[in-house]
Amino acid sequence: MVDKVLLAEPRGFCAGVEMAIKALTWMVQVFEPPVYCYHEIVHNAAVVAAFERAGVIFVDDIDDVPVGRPIMLSAHGSAPEVVTAAQDRAAVMVDAVCPLVTKVHHEVKRMAGKGYDIIYVGHDGHDEAVGAIAEAPEAAQLVDPRIGLDTFTGGEDGRVALLAQTTLGLYEWEDVLSSAQSQFPELWTARKSDLCYATTNRQQAIQRLAERADLLLVVGSENSSNTQALVRVGSNAGVPAYRIDGPEGIDQEWLDNARVVGVTAGASAPDQRVQKVIERVNPHDGVELVRVTEEDEYFPLPPQLRRFMQTLQALVEGGFACRTPGQEGPVELDRHTSATEALSILGV
Repeated sequence: MVDKVLLAEPRGFCAGVEMAIKALTWMVQVFEPPVYCYHEIVHNAAVVAAFERAGVIFVDDIDDVPVGRPIMLSAHGSAPEVVTAAQDRAAVMVDAVCPLVTKVHHEVKRMAGKGYDIIYVGHDGHDEAVGAIAEAPEAAQLVDPRIGLDTFTGGEDGRVALLAQTTLGLYEWEDVLSSAQSQFPELWTARKSDLCYATTNRQQAIQRLAERADLLLVVGSENSSNTQALVRVGSNAGVPAYRIDGPEGIDQEWLDNARVVGVTAGASAPDQRVQKVIERVNPHDGVELVRVTEEDEYFPLPPQLRRFMQTLQALVEGGFACRTPGQEGPVELDRHTSATEALSILGV
């Protein structure tokens, strides 16, 4: 019998995921289905399934979207040609890219424009890596952190920049950073790490759990890079760590051999799934929150969606005094609404 669950804080949704989920929820409420989304809005099976039930069709090619239908681009960032194609094809196009990913895109373009060879540390085939490399394919090369710099060709003149997928494990980034600094003494890196604050915070939290837990359960989907990074961080700390989508993924044998279970979630995993996992574990002595930091970041809805909703509201109100002066509308109220609340509308 499990005595206690140690629950990581922070865990689950980051500000970028919060923004993207709320934005797509607004899209399915404003437009008649189907609404199209380029790639999965976030890498979580439960979230994607909820939106599919609500009338969202996820595509991997913009040409699969009928002309004139609304399109949303995923939180992971898209190649410039994808953005252009979506703008040309859609009646309304909303780019839900995370602002932290946008920062890396800008860095890729800027350093390529200055003539640098770019080492982009990321996972081959990941949506975020594909979009970032596409900003300057002639200058940027993908380096998988599991392989290292052996695949990088360039930097003969010493002008090398090092950038990263935001959802990498800290240990993955630091290994390549150390090697690159040794190989290229004039290496350029961003003054503020490309790694997402939420990714780093969640990795610190699972390390704290590992100090006391016999077993670590990480809630999140298989294609979630930051979720897989959490599993690796836990395993590297010497504690059995398993990724699960929800309670159905738990092996009873794991629980039979654990008295204290640490539970956390990747940045795209709904907290409803976490709570169901805790119910399945059923700790005798309850749950203890293990907090490493507070997160209060907020990313507003994408500008295209804000403008559309404000225009729609003005049209509905017309010339009538439908609102008290100074009263907040849905765009202003977004800060006070969570993605968990938005998903509840969809039945998650």
